[in-house]
Formats: sequence, C-alpha cells, structure tokens
Amino acid sequence: MNDSLPPCPECSSEYTYEMGALLVCPECAHEWSASAQNDADADADTGAAAVIKDAVGNVLADGDTVTVVKDLKIKGSSTVIKVGTKVRGIRLVNGVGDHDIDCKVDGVGPMQLKSSVVKKI
Repeated sequence: MNDSLPPCPECSSEYTYEMGALLVCPECAHEWSASAQNDADADADTGAAAVIKDAVGNVLADGDTVTVVKDLKIKGSSTVIKVGTKVRGIRLVNGVGDHDIDCKVDGVGPMQLKSSVVKKI
C-alpha cells in the first residue's frame, strides 16, 4: 500500500486508504480525517497532556476520590452501580473508547469509567 499514509489509530492496520477527505481502515472500518491525525501527532510531539474533567468541570488527578452521578448498568451482569457510590483512588488512563478512569468499585471490582459520569469530592 502507500507508505505515506498513517496506520489506523484503532487497530494499527497498515492498509489504510484515502476516500475523499477521510482516511479509512478496511479491517475495522474506522474512518478519520487526515487533519485530525496531524493534530494528534502535533499534540503527541509537544508532550501536551490531556486534561480530564469530571461531569461538573473539575479537573481530575490520580488518587482522587469521586462519586458516581448516575446509575450505571454493568454490561454482561444484572448488577447496577448506584448514584452516590464512592470510588477511591482513581487512576487516569487512556482506556477503551471514552473510558478514561481506571478504578476499583467496592462490591463490584476493577473496572473503567467515563469521566462524564463521576464528580470529584
């Protein structure tokens, strides 16, 4: 294929191709704009750390204690994490999809949460 095109950001496939203004991965069907890829590369080169904020706009850091602001159904299980559940000692990660908090919820176990469903205490 073309050596000048970047690999897919989702699955790292090297078989990406251009379709109009978008880059497309034939293996996972992920589409992204070439300019977004260039912006991400520029941020990575400058070492700019992404600021992660909670549901109300407070900046989160590793080790913070947060509370859940809405009921969360756990995929593949009948259990629910209720509103107001405290989660102690969070760790900020670049997780799957929008999940950017790695934590251990009492009574449930280790999991990843979205920062948009928690509030810093």
